[in-house]
Amino acid sequence: MSEKDFAVPQKRHMGLKASKIISNTSIHILLAVISVIWLIPFVCILLQSFRVESTYQVGYVIPKQWGFDNYANLLKTDFPRWYLNTLIVALCAAVFQTFIVLCMSYALSRFRFKMRKPLMRFMLILGMFPGMLTMIILYRVLADLGMTQANAVPGLILVYIASSGMGYYVSKGFFDTIPKSLDEAARVDGATRLQVLFKIILPLSKPIVIYTILTAFMGPWGDYVFAQYVSFGTSAGKNVAVGMYGWLTNDQINKFYTSFCAGGVMVALPVTVLFMFLQKYYVEGVTGGAVKG
Repeated sequence: MSEKDFAVPQKRHMGLKASKIISNTSIHILLAVISVIWLIPFVCILLQSFRVESTYQVGYVIPKQWGFDNYANLLKTDFPRWYLNTLIVALCAAVFQTFIVLCMSYALSRFRFKMRKPLMRFMLILGMFPGMLTMIILYRVLADLGMTQANAVPGLILVYIASSGMGYYVSKGFFDTIPKSLDEAARVDGATRLQVLFKIILPLSKPIVIYTILTAFMGPWGDYVFAQYVSFGTSAGKNVAVGMYGWLTNDQINKFYTSFCAGGVMVALPVTVLFMFLQKYYVEGVTGGAVKG
């Protein structure tokens, strides 16, 4: 074979490599631009939270005077109470939702019983209806139970965990990828179904467990619509979203704008830290659960 015959594949390989480098570079530049555009509002809020020369909205982003006064002023408002309410609701929802979702997913993945598939289809169809349709009746039920306004925290916890079993889709898909032979071997050795779940399946399912905990925590942590519907009228039962929104009214914004920015940073901080440390498991849980359904 002549040198000319070797040169053609080599040039073709170099051409493909160059085109791949150009394509990857273009994609990275595009993603970098999108990331900058996406981060601009968060950077502005962070900078405004350290502005101490005034508390009202201004036409510049970089503060003229820096300080932690806005964060200190949060302690003089009802923000700590709102923050604690939100934390209690989010933690309770994360614990109970995770337990219910994982048990439901394990049952639907491993058990074969009558009406199993119709039940799954029914929950799937039911989950397509927007939650707004149930807000009126949910409020009436919570009001009759005395779980609104100042007592909104237990009412919110009850609502957030009530239908959590319908969110089994991703977790069930992940459990389907775990061989059933492990269950059968444990059952032969005398393990109960509950022991199989907690001692065999869950240790092998760390990504989906963390994914479920994060999603269950994030929902109540950032909820505003239903929380506003239930916890109106008094500051005692509000979460941070509802409480801080009151600072944006026309008669309050000039007094609390920089405090609002500081509160926004405090609200975003826990979720950001969690994602930074657990993003690997979060991605593995999403991709693993999407393999089979």
